[in-house]
Amino acid sequence: MPEYGYFLACEEFRPAELVEQARMAEQAGFQSLWISDHYHPWNDAQGESPFVWSVIGAISEAVSLPIETAVTCPTVRIHPSVVAQAAATSAVMTNGRFRLGVGSGEALNEHVLGHIWPPASVRLEMLEEAILIMRRLFTGEEVSHYGAHYRVENARLYTVPDEPVQIDISGFGPAATSLAARVGDGFITMMPDEELVTQFRKGGGHAKPVMGGTKVCYGTDRDEAVRTVRRLWSNQLLPGEMAQILPSPRHFEQLEPLVTEQMVSENTVCGDDIDEHLSELNAFADAGFDRVYVSQIGPDQRGFFDFYRTKVLPQLQR
Repeated sequence: MPEYGYFLACEEFRPAELVEQARMAEQAGFQSLWISDHYHPWNDAQGESPFVWSVIGAISEAVSLPIETAVTCPTVRIHPSVVAQAAATSAVMTNGRFRLGVGSGEALNEHVLGHIWPPASVRLEMLEEAILIMRRLFTGEEVSHYGAHYRVENARLYTVPDEPVQIDISGFGPAATSLAARVGDGFITMMPDEELVTQFRKGGGHAKPVMGGTKVCYGTDRDEAVRTVRRLWSNQLLPGEMAQILPSPRHFEQLEPLVTEQMVSENTVCGDDIDEHLSELNAFADAGFDRVYVSQIGPDQRGFFDFYRTKVLPQLQR
């Protein structure tokens, strides 16, 4: 049976709200936390995007749940040696309950320094080199590195956890899944795709954890929940590589008319039908996932946590 966690959305909530959601998640019976790492929200309606490492510090004092970034891009906006320091400190503050989820990123967040946004194949090369650098730094030894994409000179992390931070790699296609299987400590993907899980396992993932996430919108009025999803998260229904290459929230807003309420209704769990929520989460379990994270879209966070505490999680745990 998978472990069930809560997915904190930095794009939608202020820091104090995220800390309070972490408390409610722990009280509701969720077993771990994910938290997004963004520079921009996907659109202005979401309206937030705090610095994730500050929020993790606050959460470490508020709850005892394990927490993981889902996901950090350690390649363009922030040098991997700096991400390594942030991750190591987070692991110390959480007494080793932090994992670093990484991915090849989106232009939305990573192009802000004005660098060229590389094609996917180059981004995966950069990610692999970044992981190598971070793992060397997690040892606490002095590191110098002169690679294809990064230079590091005389860098040493003095604040490190007892055990190196585990690095899980996000993938949505064969190339990234292959990288995760080869060099990751675990695999992250956002669809209950059994083929990707099988590829990861056969490619070297074996007993390493496979983690997935989904967004729902609990509410007693299903039509209103559908409208809330379309207003705040229509971006998650855009096809192809747009999520990786569009550079600003306004570009995602320009594409919102492509996403209809019917599309949202057919592709997102909305409302308070227990079976609908259970079916979504069980799809990940059936595909072989070890951990499943769920995020509530919109303002009714307390209603969501009460619903999952009393109705959903007890059935998942049977």
